[in-house]
Amino acid sequence: MGERKGVNKYYPPDFDPAKHKSLDKYRGTHPLRERARKLHMGILIIRFEMPYNIWCGGCNSHIGMGVRYNAEKSKVGMYYTTPIYKFRMKCHLCDNHFEIKTDPQNHDYVIISGARRKEQRWDPKENEQIVPEDKASQKKLATDAMYKLEHGVDDKAKIKATIPSLRQIEQIQSQYKDDYMLNKLARQKFRGEKKSIKRAQDADNALLARSSLDIELVEENPEDVRLAGLMKYSITESYEEKQKQKREEIEARPLFQAKSPTTTATSPTDIKQLTNKDTSHALEIKKKLGIGSRTHSSPFSTATVAKRSNVNFGIVRKDKTMNDTNEKIHDKSASSLNSNDDDQCSDTVIQTKNALNCLISSYAESDSSGSDV
Repeated sequence: MGERKGVNKYYPPDFDPAKHKSLDKYRGTHPLRERARKLHMGILIIRFEMPYNIWCGGCNSHIGMGVRYNAEKSKVGMYYTTPIYKFRMKCHLCDNHFEIKTDPQNHDYVIISGARRKEQRWDPKENEQIVPEDKASQKKLATDAMYKLEHGVDDKAKIKATIPSLRQIEQIQSQYKDDYMLNKLARQKFRGEKKSIKRAQDADNALLARSSLDIELVEENPEDVRLAGLMKYSITESYEEKQKQKREEIEARPLFQAKSPTTTATSPTDIKQLTNKDTSHALEIKKKLGIGSRTHSSPFSTATVAKRSNVNFGIVRKDKTMNDTNEKIHDKSASSLNSNDDDQCSDTVIQTKNALNCLISSYAESDSSGSDV
C-alpha cells in the first residue's frame, strides 16, 4: 500500500522541501486521512475484529467471532508497561454502541458496556491441559526456596502418576511400529472383502437378467430360505400346450355352427356333440338332394382348367347339356328343400339349408358363365 501511494506524486511549483517537509504538511492533512479525523481527541479509527461470540445489548442479536467493525481506538490505562486500549463500535443491526477493552493480565478482552459475552470458557485443569504459571507463582519460585522445594515434590508426584499412561502409550506405539506389515494385512483383508462383494453382485445381476427384473436385491436370510423350502408350486399348462388345445378346438368346430338361444357349449365334449349332430343333418340333406357323389364337373378341376385354357376365336357353340343338368339339379334341390320345410324345425337345419341353397346357386351361376365363354 505504501509503495502504491509513494510513487507518481505531484509536487506543485511552490513546494519547498526544507519548509514543508512532506506533501501532507503542504496540504495540511494527516497521512491516515479520514481515520485520523478524531486524532486530536486521542481517538484513532481502526478495523477491529470481534475476538469471541457476543450478544448485542440493544437488539439482542448474536454477533459471531470474526465479524469486523470500524472501531474508535483510545488508550485508557496501563498494566505495568503494557497499555490498555478501549474499542468503541456500533452494531450493524441497530443503533446500539458497545465497548470492549484489553486485559493484558489475563490475556483476554473484557466487555465494558453495550453487550454480553457468550460463555464458552472452561478450566484448563479440568481438560488436563498444561496450565502456564502465573507471574505471582514464578516470582515466588524465584524468591522462596521452601516454596520451590514443595513445588518440586508436587512435580515428582505428578510424574509418578503419569508413568503408567506413558508405558501404555509406548506399548501401543510398539504394536504399530512395523507399518509395512500392518498395511499389507489391511490391504489383503480389503481385497478379500472386495472380491466377495463383487461375486455376490455378479450373482444378483445374473439372477435379475434371467428374471427380467429391475429391483434391488437384499441379502439372503436363513429364515427366508426355510420358508421358501416349505412352499410348493403346482404344475400348470405351458403356453404351447394351451395354443395346441385352442387349435384342436378350432379344427373340430363346424363351418356353419348353430347358435342355439337356450343351450351354449362350454366344454370341448359339448362342442364335439354339437358338431356330430350338425354333420349328420348335413349328410341327410345331401342324400335327399342327391349330391353325395359329384356327377357334375367342378370349376376348379383339371379338366375344366384344361378346357378353359384352349383359346378359340370366333363364335363358340354353347354346351346345352351342362346347362340342362345344372337347371335340373337346381330345380330338384329347390323342390326337395320346399317339401322338407315342415319336417325340419330346428335352427341348425334351417341355417344349413340356406347355406347349401346359396352355394348351389352360386355354383350354377359360375357354370353358366363358364359355358358362355
